[in-house]
Amino acid sequence: MNPNIERLKVIFIAAFLVAVVGVGIWQVGWIMPRKQCEQAHRWWDPGERVCAMPVLITSITRRPAADKQAEAAARAAIETSTAPAKR
Repeated sequence: MNPNIERLKVIFIAAFLVAVVGVGIWQVGWIMPRKQCEQAHRWWDPGERVCAMPVLITSITRRPAADKQAEAAARAAIETSTAPAKR
């Protein structure tokens, strides 16, 4: 067989394997943590790849919230996101 064909075959197989490894790293390093963070109802920062917990402004300023219903809903969302995950 022509040695150029063999060389091209090896190059294409190597390129394919590099692409597969790259997609695997992307899934494990970026996509899966983002999905886990979003399922926990937290904020995902793609630049730093950090899963952060939202903080109520009323807990920082110590001022009462104007809308009690919204505050109760926000506190309930935080409490459910900090509860241990059921498996």
